Amino acid sequence: MKIGIDARLTHYRTGGISTYTRNLVRELDALDNTNDYTILHSRKARQTIGPSAQRANLWTPCHHRWERTALSVELSRFQLDLLHSPDFIPPRRGARRHIISIHDLGFLHYPQFMTAESRRYYNAQIRAAVQQADHILAISQSTCRDVVQMLDVPPEKITVHPLGVDASFTPQPAPAVAAMRAQLELPAAYILFVGTFEPRKNIIGLLHAYQHLRQNLPDAPKLVVAGNHGWLFEQEIDKIRRGNLEDGVLWRENIPQQLLPALYSGALVHTLPSFYEGFGLPALEAMACGTVSIVSNASSLPEVVQNPDVLIDPHDPQTLSAALQRAITDDAWRAQQERQAQHQAAKFTWSQTARIALDAYQKVMA
Repeated sequence: MKIGIDARLTHYRTGGISTYTRNLVRELDALDNTNDYTILHSRKARQTIGPSAQRANLWTPCHHRWERTALSVELSRFQLDLLHSPDFIPPRRGARRHIISIHDLGFLHYPQFMTAESRRYYNAQIRAAVQQADHILAISQSTCRDVVQMLDVPPEKITVHPLGVDASFTPQPAPAVAAMRAQLELPAAYILFVGTFEPRKNIIGLLHAYQHLRQNLPDAPKLVVAGNHGWLFEQEIDKIRRGNLEDGVLWRENIPQQLLPALYSGALVHTLPSFYEGFGLPALEAMACGTVSIVSNASSLPEVVQNPDVLIDPHDPQTLSAALQRAITDDAWRAQQERQAQHQAAKFTWSQTARIALDAYQKVMA
């Protein structure tokens, strides 16, 4: 088969779908030496992913109003048998068959957490995308249920396609953690959040929970909020400042990828109190590094962590505060949760993600 994978988004963003695309291409490169792959890059991208595959440079930018039409024209010269669109909006016709990956339907669940432009783009495209696709890869059981219930897609058209965790995410030795702390100017003990700074991640709820924690434990460790700005966070910053919610909080942006395993390993506890997640990769990465992750009882997170003891209500900051307090003060409980977290994280590998995708490619073409 001549298979194309749309990797244009990797030039514009890091994390999320870009992380998924890079790892998928890398593992397919190692797994499949039978089919011919063309990796579709932005013409502006200097880095090439999938070194054994053919590289194609495309002019069509991601999320452009005419993207589906322009991309169809660009792809016609490749005569692809199958096109995989990891960003879930395929061209009108890019190959004989189309597979899309759907990561979440947050724009339907929580439209208020997105910009008006983003809402228009996804809402205008998603129904046509799922109808056109020959098959859909959903990154969690939760996302699969959403696609069936909210978009009326037959369950047999969907394969659940969990993400993996990179082999670099393991408990790091003390010297590596100390070097990371020195570089990022972090204290010896800290609570950690990793993710995009946007309303869906419930950062204001996290800060309320942390301030409540400090009232009960005045010597509670600092809260490290690590990531990058996302949709509508300027409005969130105003609320945070008006509410005096920054006491004890350390903001760290643009963390180098190579420091993340040590950042997770050095944390006393990690938390991801999102209102909604398609998968929740930071929780899995923290768990793989041997750090307990306190997460929401919403969407995909319960199925990723598989542990009711670490679930909290994202709409009730006091449940998060109580869970953080237990993780900080109960050493025996924390040690037990850390062992359980590592065992659970070991079930998720990018090689398995690639095998599921390859199986879907073969079934669609058959």
